Amino acid sequence: MKTYFASLVLLVACGGSPLDPGSGDSTGSGTATLVVNGSATARPQVPAAAAPSEFQTSFDVRITLANAEVTTGTVTITSATGKVPLAFNANGQNNGSWQGDAPNYDEVYQLDVVSGTDTVSGVRVDGPDIHTFSAPLAGASVDSTMAMPLAWTRNDTADAATLRVGDGGGGGGGGGGTGLTIVDTGTYSVAPGTLHSNKDQATTNTLRLTRTNRVTPTGAAGGSELSVSVENDIDVVALPNPAALR
Repeated sequence: MKTYFASLVLLVACGGSPLDPGSGDSTGSGTATLVVNGSATARPQVPAAAAPSEFQTSFDVRITLANAEVTTGTVTITSATGKVPLAFNANGQNNGSWQGDAPNYDEVYQLDVVSGTDTVSGVRVDGPDIHTFSAPLAGASVDSTMAMPLAWTRNDTADAATLRVGDGGGGGGGGGGTGLTIVDTGTYSVAPGTLHSNKDQATTNTLRLTRTNRVTPTGAAGGSELSVSVENDIDVVALPNPAALR
């Protein structure tokens, strides 16, 4: 869990930046007129990603005012890498959203919105640290008819975690499937039959774990939220299963 008091003491003592990992969250300020729902999602660009530089982070922010989409103004995400101005994409989900991308995973992201006289400022989420898998080994052959222990290492417990299983390779691909909400304990038992398998051939499965921290902005209207997520994945091979349907 995040220890905000300890983080504050450390920042004061060391003169750290509020954008440093471990600095804590901020609910920000604003006119309380905009409904803002935003996310920063870091995805691995290489297999077994472990360093911040091995991720790319995508931003998606939906903003409404009196139930109408906000399409004008400035929407900015700030992190240790710098400022990223988001652009409105009318073809995005839910009638359009503000979007952008940045290299790296900086963990701490701040959102600022200005549209006319309506604002949301200084909303900051101290996201989860990067997790890596310790079991099973990447590329391991496993029996899909038996429970499979999954283990990952992380320093802090995230607010939420989601596990997805799907066909295909990792490193940013595969791992679709239906998300299963789990507790970020560092271990989970994947139930028998979860992995995709075939009768007469081995099947590569991507296990994708997404860990998320969230903040409710005080300067936005009700129903608002800003989240920061980091994904990582591992490929395993399900052995042929004579009982499989395909």
